[in-house]
Amino acid sequence: MDEKLVKVAGRFRELEQEMSRPEVIADQARFKNLTRERAQLAPVVHAYEDYLRFVRELADSESLLGSEEDPSMRELLQSEIRELRGKTGELRERLVVMLLPKDPNSGKDVIMEIRAGTGGEEAALFAADLFRMYSRYADMKGWKIEYLSSSTTGIGGYKEIIFSVRSPDAYESLKYESGGHRVQRIPVTEAGGRIHTSAVTVAVLAEAEEDEIEINPDDLRIDVYRSSGHGGQSVNTTDSAVRITHLPTGMVVTCQDEKSQHKNKAKALRVLRARLLEKVNRERMEREAAIRKSQVGSGDRSERIRTYNFPQSRVTDHRIGLTLHSLESVLQGNLDAIIDALKKSEMEERLRKIDV
Repeated sequence: MDEKLVKVAGRFRELEQEMSRPEVIADQARFKNLTRERAQLAPVVHAYEDYLRFVRELADSESLLGSEEDPSMRELLQSEIRELRGKTGELRERLVVMLLPKDPNSGKDVIMEIRAGTGGEEAALFAADLFRMYSRYADMKGWKIEYLSSSTTGIGGYKEIIFSVRSPDAYESLKYESGGHRVQRIPVTEAGGRIHTSAVTVAVLAEAEEDEIEINPDDLRIDVYRSSGHGGQSVNTTDSAVRITHLPTGMVVTCQDEKSQHKNKAKALRVLRARLLEKVNRERMEREAAIRKSQVGSGDRSERIRTYNFPQSRVTDHRIGLTLHSLESVLQGNLDAIIDALKKSEMEERLRKIDV
């Protein structure tokens, strides 16, 4: 770790020298990139400087203790040494965490896709439950939710719902929700009172900037059609619904919630861009096996990550073996206990894999 910190501090000094040169200041694009890199390194360098200062003070105090004979002074020095050892230990732990590679999607908004799987109407109703859970969680955090697309059933469920969550903190918390969610309960549509098991898949996609994923217009087939409501009821008399097919990948995105064809197209492109970014990231992660292994779960939509058992009021996250007997609270959006445990587990796993 110390060798890495020396390199980071050296690079920080190089950046400061380079940013002071007139020709660099005149080149706005280059100066902006250097400023961004410096801002990323500054917290690490400042923490490292504090760490070195405490190490020097600790060495001085230990040296004085070795030659001090006065009992009161020795007691004072011993107290100071304990405090400095605590500070150096805390800072070293902080520095280890700060040196971990950052997730390239950190700080981004997310697009979430919830789809009913096996279980028919019951799965669709649980998809609606999960959407309410995430909506309430976002409300508690002060994050903004925006509907993008949905396909409903006649009794209040969702075959599919796609929405965005806007916040710099959204991806860091919600990325753990990708995968299969299983529910065990007596369906409202079941007269015999038997417990059924249904499944819902959740995908969490980092929202891509327009300049981050370039889409060639020639690669798109855009179809427009008349949107419809439940049972074929027309909700708009114009061809405002949009279906976009990305020909190279075969990805298809539809959006019909807005009355404006232009707005539906814009929303569909946002979803498509996020899916393409996910594809790029997934391929990168597959190439970098060490990074993939350091994560809590793979984020694969087919991976079963959590079970919600209504008869026992139990929620179990299978990736870390966490079980909570507070199902109603979780469905009300109180997800911090689960997400904090997943973050902690991932951090511990990543720290175990680095040489410090």
